[in-house]
Amino acid sequence: MTNDFNNSHIEDFDSPIRPQQMRERTQYTQVTNTPPVQMQQQTLQQQAAGKACPYCGAINDPEAMFCAQCGQPISKTTCPHCGAEIDPDADFCEVCHHYIRKDVCSYCGAHLSGIEAYCPECGSPRGGMVCPTCHTLNDFAFCKKCGTALTESARQLVRELHKSPDYQELLEIVRDYSKLENALPYNSERDVLREQMSQKLRERVLSLLAKDEGVAEPVIPKAESKRMTKEELEEQKSVKLKMLSAILDKLAVPPTASPVQARNYAMASKPVGVRLAWVCNYKHAMHSSPCGCAKPQLGGKWVILGKNSTEEIKDDK
Repeated sequence: MTNDFNNSHIEDFDSPIRPQQMRERTQYTQVTNTPPVQMQQQTLQQQAAGKACPYCGAINDPEAMFCAQCGQPISKTTCPHCGAEIDPDADFCEVCHHYIRKDVCSYCGAHLSGIEAYCPECGSPRGGMVCPTCHTLNDFAFCKKCGTALTESARQLVRELHKSPDYQELLEIVRDYSKLENALPYNSERDVLREQMSQKLRERVLSLLAKDEGVAEPVIPKAESKRMTKEELEEQKSVKLKMLSAILDKLAVPPTASPVQARNYAMASKPVGVRLAWVCNYKHAMHSSPCGCAKPQLGGKWVILGKNSTEEIKDDK
């Protein structure tokens, strides 16, 4: 068998060799003849000469901020307000809650030179805008606390979005859920008996009034009681919450190029009347709104908050 192996290799080397085959054999010989320690040193030298991407492993220039292979950020920068370490494509610091981009309007996304006092596109002030409803200072087109639209373009976006069938269905479910939240359930059998006695008293009073007006045999319609037991109430609320979650999933913000547009769309689609939180695709953190997320352009969605869950919100200030 040894002779056959040697003969086969002799035949290979006796036959004509193409340039590509010669390069492959040379590379193979160099790799197989390189000691493991030397190979490790070569790898370290390559990494020292460049910057390895943590996402795909590609070697980039030492000063590169983004990977040339996959486009992911490979370097960190610091917040100009508090010095916290942040991603280079983030426009908001989640530590000190400041908007940090000087070349992009935080209200409409227009390009700025960095020295304007007001955005030439939407006219919004660079120093922030006070909400007329709750008097909160905001850096974005929607109030981060109460959700009020602060610019004309934001109000126009709300009007357009509210016309969509999905949002109309969302509002109807929220109204039904709000009624269930304010409903008073039966706490005991005594409550049920009191309800029945109240209905009989109502029928008797209406019957007497009708007879006084000359109606011999008055027909009194029965009043339908909307009260129910705690179990029935919780079951109906659970059904409405599942329907609400399904609509919120349909209105989720997909990844987009502009963080400003992502924030505005998310805030315009937020319904009132139910406690919600914003879960971002950046860190999968729970925010009170996308105004507290550093990279809303990665997408996210509103989720329903249960009772006693405010401690899960990351940026509730």
